[in-house]
Amino acid sequence: MEKREQLYAGKAKSVFTTDDPDHLILLFRNDTSAFDGKKLDQLDRKGMVNNKFNAFIMEKLQAAGIPTHFVKRLSDNESLVKRMEMMPIECVVRNLAAGGLCRRLGVEEGIELNPPTFELFLKNDALGDPMINESYVETFGWAKPEQLAKAKELTFAVNTVLKQLFADAGILLVDYKLEFGVFKDEVILGDEFSPDGCRLWDAATRKKLDKDRFRQGLGDVVEAYEEVGKRLGINFDA
Repeated sequence: MEKREQLYAGKAKSVFTTDDPDHLILLFRNDTSAFDGKKLDQLDRKGMVNNKFNAFIMEKLQAAGIPTHFVKRLSDNESLVKRMEMMPIECVVRNLAAGGLCRRLGVEEGIELNPPTFELFLKNDALGDPMINESYVETFGWAKPEQLAKAKELTFAVNTVLKQLFADAGILLVDYKLEFGVFKDEVILGDEFSPDGCRLWDAATRKKLDKDRFRQGLGDVVEAYEEVGKRLGINFDA
C-alpha cells in the first residue's frame, strides 16, 4: 500500500491517502491536547502506544461481530483503515458518572449509572463539541435516522464487549466516545479506541488510567496507558 498526500491533521492523528481510493493510513502522533486545544504537549511513545492499543481493541470488537474501519497495523505508529464518509457526531456511553456529566448535573463522581446513559455531541471544535439530540441529527442532516439508530446499537454493543474485557483486567470502563461512518452503505465504527477517548479506572483503587491524568495534571500519562494495555495482554515492545 503506497502512502500518498496528507488528507487531514487532527489533534493527535494525521490521515493520509493511499494508492487505493477505499483505504487510508492513520498516523498516530505523540501530540496530546485537552480543553479544545488550550492545553498541549508532546508525550514520548504515546503515538505508538495508542496505535497498538487501538489495533488490539478493534480486533477484539471485530471478533465479536462489530464492524470497524480497521484493516491492519502497518508499523508502530501507522494503521491501514477503510475510507468512510464520517458522521460529524460523537456517540457517548457512560457507565459511571464522571467529567462533563458531573459538571452539568451536579452528580457525584463515580456513582453507577443503571442503565448506562447515551449522549450525542456535534464534532465542532469551534463550538466546543456541543451536546445535541437525535432530532438535531435528523433535522440538520448529519446522519439518516436509520444510520444513527445503527450507530447507537453498535455503541451499546461495544459496551457489552469492552466492559467485560476491561473488568477481566481489573479495570472499570467509566465512559467512552465513538465515531461512526458509512463504508459501502454500511455503518461501521471509525476513528480510534484508546485511553485518549475513554475513562478507565482501576477497579480496586479507582486510580485514573486515562487522559484525565493529562487533563488534571496527574502525570505518568503514557505509563498509565501502558499499564492498561499490559493488563489486557498488549505487548508494546513487539
